[in-house]
Amino acid sequence: MALIDSLISKMYENNADAIGIGSGHPVVLVMGKTKQPISAQPLSEARVEQLVKEVLPPAMADAYGDGAMHEFVYGAFEGPCKIKVRKAKGLQVVVSKAPAGTPADTQAEGAGAAASGGNGAGGMQGLTANVSAMPSIADGLPIGDPEPPPAARGPSAPPGSNALDPYFYELINKGGSDLYICSAKSPIIRKDGDLVKIMDKQPLSKERARELLFSITPEHYQAQFNETNDVDFAYEIPGLARFRANLFMDRLGISGIFRQIPSEILTAEQLKLSRSILDLCHLNKGLVVVTGPTGSGKSTTLAAMIDYINRSFSSHLITIEDPVEFVHKDIKCVVNQREVHNHTKSFKAALRAALREDPDIVLVGEMRDLETVEIAIETAETGHLVFGTLHTNTAPSTVDRIIDQFPTDQQSQIRTMLSESLKGVVAQTLCKKIGGGRVAAQEILIVTHSVSNLIREGKTFQIPSIMQTGKSFGMVTLNNALIELVRNKTVDPKEAYVKAVDKAEMKTLLEREGINADELFN
Repeated sequence: MALIDSLISKMYENNADAIGIGSGHPVVLVMGKTKQPISAQPLSEARVEQLVKEVLPPAMADAYGDGAMHEFVYGAFEGPCKIKVRKAKGLQVVVSKAPAGTPADTQAEGAGAAASGGNGAGGMQGLTANVSAMPSIADGLPIGDPEPPPAARGPSAPPGSNALDPYFYELINKGGSDLYICSAKSPIIRKDGDLVKIMDKQPLSKERARELLFSITPEHYQAQFNETNDVDFAYEIPGLARFRANLFMDRLGISGIFRQIPSEILTAEQLKLSRSILDLCHLNKGLVVVTGPTGSGKSTTLAAMIDYINRSFSSHLITIEDPVEFVHKDIKCVVNQREVHNHTKSFKAALRAALREDPDIVLVGEMRDLETVEIAIETAETGHLVFGTLHTNTAPSTVDRIIDQFPTDQQSQIRTMLSESLKGVVAQTLCKKIGGGRVAAQEILIVTHSVSNLIREGKTFQIPSIMQTGKSFGMVTLNNALIELVRNKTVDPKEAYVKAVDKAEMKTLLEREGINADELFN
């Protein structure tokens, strides 16, 4: 899928007339006379050029930089789109919908030949006339000489939006991942793992905090909150992002924590997932568990794996989440996404029902109770590929956590079932990158015949030793993943040491790299 496809999807989702893309400008949606920014920052010329070159007809490759306006039709997933490109002082692009049913491949070739100065056949000449006759939607868009962007301000909440929306825009503009709205506290965001106050706001009163939080909370969730004092749901600002929301009461009053779920799913290639993780996506049955503490990026990794499957295989994929986070469109797969409390009563109820819904792959957002874990294992045993998550720090401890959830008299049977159904565990933690941002250190356990025997015999304490020698199978320990990030100068040695679970071994690994761990905190 080309990068521009995600923007075209936004155009169709919002029923917009066009998209304006220009170097030195944010991307904008055009809806009548309204132009709504949908990117947090202006795009660089290199980024715009990357978008264009993926879809540019070969005949136009050399000619589009001559300063003139060039036009062609691109066959997007939602339908054919007319794309105007001009490269003069900067690169500017306008995307609009072409008439339904137009054969995009023929138009792309014709537009490319016409724009390049070729004589072409009558059909190509007719195409040029038709494209030129279409009303221009470039007026007022960044098609012209770009101006330097204003000093570091991204898009702002449009008039008439919900009272909490400006805080979400501020979160995105500042590159944060989480927003905290709490009674008697100032609004706070989490950026690169650190908590930062935003908008120079004073502490919120109980009344103001409730007003802000309830401005985006659907009525049935408000009723649930008033009954139970906490509630989970998802909130979306079209063109900006989705947010996973949790409202709760504490001693000071109502509070809300919001996790940003980007509108655009990061691909396996962008996350640089290893070959051994992608191989888990090629399985036709079994259980794959992605683990890590809260905020470790489990959802992002799982979304990239599901997206990889969606782009690679023809399968029926069911997700069970609380709430739905990343939204997957059908590409090669048929994807059904169900939300607990909204589309189904519970994880276990949805998982039982999934067995009658002809799934090839089932994603369980959280294996939070014994019955859900048991059904997930049974589903994997009956010939389905099941992905699930747990809150454990390492791959070996994940195996113990699954087994320990069961009563003692059932654990022998569960060890046998798990030894046959478990195929892999990815345990990850997020580290601060040198220079800003965060990166995942991923521990990978591949369940080989040896590992399967250890699980069956209750000798899971020996799994770390198998992982140390299992590099040829794609296994990686957390410390080896961390030291590789240090070696590549992606992560500071101090950060790697803090994130390590086995600190004695990490100290030894750092010393092999010529780093004295005892001096890291001086």
